[in-house]
Amino acid sequence: MDWGMQNRISRIIKPASGRTVMLAVDHGYFMGPTTGLEKLGRAVKPLLPYADTLMLTRGALRYYIDPGVDVPITLRMSGGTSILNKQLLHEGSVCSMEDAVRLNVSCVAFSILVGAEYERDTILAFTKMVDEARSYGIPSLCVTAVGRDMVRDARYMALASRMGAELGADIVKTYYVEGFRKVVESCPVPVVIAGGKKIPERDALQMAHDAISAGAAGVDMGRNIFQAENPVAMIQAVRAVVHENAGVDDAYGLYRSLKSKLGAKAKPRAKAKAKPRAKVRAGR
Repeated sequence: MDWGMQNRISRIIKPASGRTVMLAVDHGYFMGPTTGLEKLGRAVKPLLPYADTLMLTRGALRYYIDPGVDVPITLRMSGGTSILNKQLLHEGSVCSMEDAVRLNVSCVAFSILVGAEYERDTILAFTKMVDEARSYGIPSLCVTAVGRDMVRDARYMALASRMGAELGADIVKTYYVEGFRKVVESCPVPVVIAGGKKIPERDALQMAHDAISAGAAGVDMGRNIFQAENPVAMIQAVRAVVHENAGVDDAYGLYRSLKSKLGAKAKPRAKAKAKPRAKVRAGR
């Protein structure tokens, strides 16, 4: 691994702890104005000092993020379908590597669908991205998407994560599941967990703690941070778990204390609506 690649990875996975807090705000590429990200720039700005990397699309980066911000960028490179499409995440490349270089990104991310109908398409597109990224010394993040018909367990996650690594990923993002240590131990590159859908703050901290205890290199959380009652307090509590090995009680106590000092910032809750069922969903 050359110097540039090592340097970019070290900006994301901090050498002091060997871990990372990734802030995922790339939801808009298939979900549109996600609750909490309707005004993405305003939502993200107070969180940036606590994020080790920001994961988003090139449009969001150009339109919402100040170029003077010193936060490593993980660029979402895959897309092609919306949440309205039953073949959600039949993804291909939606950004050239030249544009990623122009944006000075530290990492590129792509979703693969192991076991789904379009498995081969996403895997071949991912490996092409890996080759192009390596020619510029840019590391790749493999996002293991999950089909609705697939069992979300350690056996499947270990399969998808190991495949991502053997296909060239430098970092793998997957879901936390029972028996997660098996996923980590069978994958030769750092594994971070997806935050997934919004859950209570203490539960999200418990998930992060359990993943770190099982050997995860960090988290790539989105909704469990920016949809929290106080996002700034939540990301600091997550950092305490990831970088300081804080226990769940201590982290949740920190969250409550910071929330009290900062003032609860209530987030609007989406009303329940009938939506077309998507076959596959991504974790973030």
